[in-house]
Amino acid sequence: MTDTAAIARLIEPAVKELGFDLVRVAMIGGSSDPTLQVMAERPDTRQLTIDDCAEISRSLSDLLDAEEAAGRDPIDGGYRLEVSSPGIDRPLTRRADFADWAGHEARIKYVEPVDGAKQVSGIIDGISGETICIATPKGERQVAFANIASAKLLLTDKLINATAPLSTEGADLIKTEG
Repeated sequence: MTDTAAIARLIEPAVKELGFDLVRVAMIGGSSDPTLQVMAERPDTRQLTIDDCAEISRSLSDLLDAEEAAGRDPIDGGYRLEVSSPGIDRPLTRRADFADWAGHEARIKYVEPVDGAKQVSGIIDGISGETICIATPKGERQVAFANIASAKLLLTDKLINATAPLSTEGADLIKTEG
C-alpha cells in the first residue's frame, strides 16, 4: 500500500519552491493503471495552467527518480504521474480550504457515521478550530475535521462565477462538431 501522506511530505517542498500549493496527493487507477495524482494550485488564483502542470511534473519526476535511484522509492512498481489543478468542483483537503470556500456548497463524507448519516451536504459556514460548520436545510451541522473521509465543492452558479478562468485565450479557436 502506497503511503500518500509520506509522498505528500516528500514532494510538498518541491511544489512550494516552484510557487504552488499542494492540494492533494492520491493513488488512483488501482493495480491495473496505478497513477500518482498530484493536485496543485497557484495560491493567488487557485488555478493552474498547462505550463504550470508541465513544470511541476518535470520537477516531481526528477525528485521521484532520484528517490528511486537512492533506494528510497516511495511507490512500489511502475506508475504514471498525473499533475492537475483541483478543478472547479475541487476536493477540500485542508482546513484552510473550508475557510477559503465559505459560502459555497460542499458534500462531506464521514469516516465514521454521525447520527446514522454517512455524509452531509450544505453551505460551508467556515471553520472553528478543528470543526467545520455546514448550514443544511435541517440546521447547522458541526463536522470534526478528523472525521472527514473526503469533501468536495458542489458545482453551482455561484461557484462558476467565483472561479473565472485565468485566460480564455484560444477559446474562440475551439471547433465543435455540429
